[in-house]
Amino acid sequence: MKLISTSVLALVLVLTSSPGTFAAQSGSSRSSLIQDHFRQASEDLKRNDPQSALEEFDAILALDPKNAEAHSNRGAIHLVWGDCKSATDDFRAALAGDASLLKAKAMLGICEKRLGHADAESLLASSFPKLTDKNLRVRVGMELATLYFQNGDLEHAAATAQSLVDLNPDNVDILYFAQLVYNELADETLNKLAIIAPGSARMQQVIAEHLVNLGDLPHAIEHYKKCLQMDPHLPGAHYELAEAIFQSLPSDPPTQAEAENELQTAIKEEGDSSRIECELARIALRRDNQQAAFEHYQRAFALNPSDVDAQVGLAHFLMAQGKNEEALKYLRMAVETDPLNGEAHYRLGTLYRKMQMPQESAKEMKLFQEIKQAKDRLQIIYREMNKRPPVSHEQIPDTPEQP
Repeated sequence: MKLISTSVLALVLVLTSSPGTFAAQSGSSRSSLIQDHFRQASEDLKRNDPQSALEEFDAILALDPKNAEAHSNRGAIHLVWGDCKSATDDFRAALAGDASLLKAKAMLGICEKRLGHADAESLLASSFPKLTDKNLRVRVGMELATLYFQNGDLEHAAATAQSLVDLNPDNVDILYFAQLVYNELADETLNKLAIIAPGSARMQQVIAEHLVNLGDLPHAIEHYKKCLQMDPHLPGAHYELAEAIFQSLPSDPPTQAEAENELQTAIKEEGDSSRIECELARIALRRDNQQAAFEHYQRAFALNPSDVDAQVGLAHFLMAQGKNEEALKYLRMAVETDPLNGEAHYRLGTLYRKMQMPQESAKEMKLFQEIKQAKDRLQIIYREMNKRPPVSHEQIPDTPEQP
């Protein structure tokens, strides 16, 4: 006997008819028999006995050869078994009887893709955005995105992949496919840039960003400076150079001054931003200029109230001043803005402890430990890939009450 997994069982059951949805029958006795067969098929599927369910659908079609829902259900079972030829015949018969059966149309698209038929893309593309069943929508979306990718249509593949990430952000297969598409799209764009403008300032900026990702800050700084020699007004370059310079030797006063100078130039060229103000705040902290750092965090928050670095930075200083209620407001904002920010959870846990809220403190500290362990594992993965992990400005001081 062939069995159906639980996830596929749900796919079939969502198509099972209810007594009020059958096509009109010529006699009440026949209608009653059809309803009985549908009910028995539903019971068979719940027992994970698709073969018996298939026999019930055959019995329905013997009574009513054009019953669209019986064809849909039978097609779904054949699809699960990998018999796309039989499934396609059933889905087409179902849609001939009732063109509104969206799930039948979607699964027909899956079958047509596996059979290599040209109409697969249009069937999948037209049904994907309309599906409400999450599991089927994910499955159809993956089939559609894969088809786009195989056909070299990276733009549509990326858009579909992003829709799938939004739909199910923790699905490992979706995340893998998304990064595959984005990497391919990035490589294609880089190749085009290298062909069109190999000696351009933007090409130098791209090289610098690549070196930053590899952890080679000295050579990255060289290429940032080259790109700014070619185009002193290149958007984004002054900030990126400042960040690379400061990260290279954050405790060195001349390095701090050079980074600060690039940030001030960035403000003149492009205007101020929360990320520039937060970087200036970090430089001020390295200089032990507490007041200047606090003011920079205030400006950062005014420019962008959703900047988590500004939120945590302000909370840090407010905790040190004993303004716990104000600090609590910013830290709650921070963990909502970025639930994976370890420093925000750490400081919130510390603040709850100061405010005599032990249960809340324990919860935040537990979250902090879980996030820290996850990021430690991420560091190992990046090292294995010979890449530099994304820059993190999180700070976990021994005495978080003191800025």
